[in-house]
Amino acid sequence: MLMSVAAILLGLAVLVWSADRFVDGASATARHAGMPPLLIGMVIVGFGTSAPEIVVSIISALEGNPGLALGNAYGSNIANIGLILGITALISPIAVHSQVLRKELPILLLITLLSLSLLWNGWLARTDAIMLLVVFVLLMAWSIRQGLRDGNDSMAAEQERELDDNLMSLKKALFWLLAGLVLLIISSRILVWGAVNVAQAFGVSDLIIGLTIVAIGTSLPELASSIAAIRKNEHDLALGNVIGSNLFNTLAVVGLAGIIHPLEVMPEVLSRDFMVMIVLTLSLFVLGFGFKGRQGRINRFEGAFLLTVYVAYTGWLAGNVIAAA
Repeated sequence: MLMSVAAILLGLAVLVWSADRFVDGASATARHAGMPPLLIGMVIVGFGTSAPEIVVSIISALEGNPGLALGNAYGSNIANIGLILGITALISPIAVHSQVLRKELPILLLITLLSLSLLWNGWLARTDAIMLLVVFVLLMAWSIRQGLRDGNDSMAAEQERELDDNLMSLKKALFWLLAGLVLLIISSRILVWGAVNVAQAFGVSDLIIGLTIVAIGTSLPELASSIAAIRKNEHDLALGNVIGSNLFNTLAVVGLAGIIHPLEVMPEVLSRDFMVMIVLTLSLFVLGFGFKGRQGRINRFEGAFLLTVYVAYTGWLAGNVIAAA
């Protein structure tokens, strides 16, 4: 039992560290290849900060733990908005200047609703997973087009400053890209092993473990990058990290897991977890998009609301576990 807990802690620590190295290496490599800063922020960083969720969910699906795969993806989405943006907005209100992010907010809401429609029958078949991945590819194509067309977007300027602060040679960038990826895979395998063992020992479903411990752990890269961005007054990057991560989680993470192993969707995922995710996503859309001339903005009061929803949701999960014990 102690070994399983140690595996979770070690796996999470290495996972977060290696994800950070992977993102730095991938971003620097892309810059050496001449990729525009906005594309690096939207595609490379978005993929990199979701790499822990992707690897953990793939390994969970390969080992026949669908609850852990889904819990990790949707739990991370809930944590990204409620916990990460809540904490970030409490530190400093988040102003949304980027027109690209304003376009992505309604897309995130629509994709969340699309995902719900595919899961409504209680099963994620391979055809459903393929549909999610096709939408993901189309979205990436659209993002690349936007990045090439809107190179002067405010988010591009923030990403360029971020890249200037983390200059590295191509050789070093490639090293951290490969080393980060290898460590991501190893640490994810250790984490999944420990999480499944702890769930079995306490009689808790792997879904609950995925929604809480694993989801929070795999969301730590987004928390670190969002806090760092807001301290540098890079508001669009802080929000962009979360939007990009949630898009990747909903489409790529769940889609890849479903391709590997069709996933049974437990009723509580739809009635509890997905409803909370939709409420938070809708709140993010309303706050971040801005209406009737109002600039998109998440102030401290609104950040406290998001964090309160997350704390209440986590308490709800804990209450269910205690009641079932």
